[in-house]
Amino acid sequence: MQTTIKSPISFSGYGLHSGHRASVTIRPASAEHGIWFARTDIALGDRMVPARWDAVLRSPLCTKIQNTSGLQVSTVEHIMAALAGCGVHNALIEIDGPEVPILDGSAVPFVRGIMQRGLRKLDAPVRAFEVLKEVTVTDGKASATLAPSDTLQIDFEIDFEDTAIGHQKKSLVMNNGNFARELCDSRTFCRQADVDEMRANGLALGGNPGENAVVFSGDRVLSPGGLRHADEPVRHKMLDALGDLALAGAPLIGRYTGVRAGHSLTNTLLRKLFATPYAMRMIVCDHEQASRLPGYGLVWDEIPAVA
Repeated sequence: MQTTIKSPISFSGYGLHSGHRASVTIRPASAEHGIWFARTDIALGDRMVPARWDAVLRSPLCTKIQNTSGLQVSTVEHIMAALAGCGVHNALIEIDGPEVPILDGSAVPFVRGIMQRGLRKLDAPVRAFEVLKEVTVTDGKASATLAPSDTLQIDFEIDFEDTAIGHQKKSLVMNNGNFARELCDSRTFCRQADVDEMRANGLALGGNPGENAVVFSGDRVLSPGGLRHADEPVRHKMLDALGDLALAGAPLIGRYTGVRAGHSLTNTLLRKLFATPYAMRMIVCDHEQASRLPGYGLVWDEIPAVA
């Protein structure tokens, strides 16, 4: 059965890139509603922005969506990952600014909020996109691939010159609450040189290393408290990938492989998937198929207690 949250849950904080303070409220929605954002700070015109792959303005720093009137919401990937990872199919996300708050830089505050409220089953079957044949996109040394699988699996590989990050690789099947246990508390990360460059260009204005991002410089972790996982960077890239894949508009059943991939390349992959004849099909999930989707069977005790 499709789900929504039982009651509204609110969050507030600063946007990592814009520096604007915003409040976000996730509200229950009816069956077949999907995930939509509503800009409550806009008095006139179309305030609704669809959380969908064809509404994405591709960007290397975050995932930004835009409606047909040009209204935007940026940095949606963490809240989208939380909704997908908790198995929420329908929600209205009200936001009173242009960027979703970064909070602690991970998805765990959203996951804990959603699970505190609980989920309500709706009288409609779960539909999913089943990948039928492999599609791949590349950009230099970076690549992203979707291939057939009987569940959603994410494989990711990164390679950075900074020895504190270095080469990391991880593979994870996303069912049975694995997102909450393994990925949701992993924070966004960057190099100190990148922070300096972004701030010089008026970006990363809401970032506070140690509170909402992990900052690396060479062989050093500059953020107080160090890492939550030895391989936190690749885990966060997998978190981002789940959030970006959630913009398919329904759960995906397939194997995603990212090599140095980012937000823009994952969206390019979704666009190719939907443009390639017979590369996927929408199915109505039976109980066995639904039980292999992210979030199914997730319980409170599995959520990391870091937020």
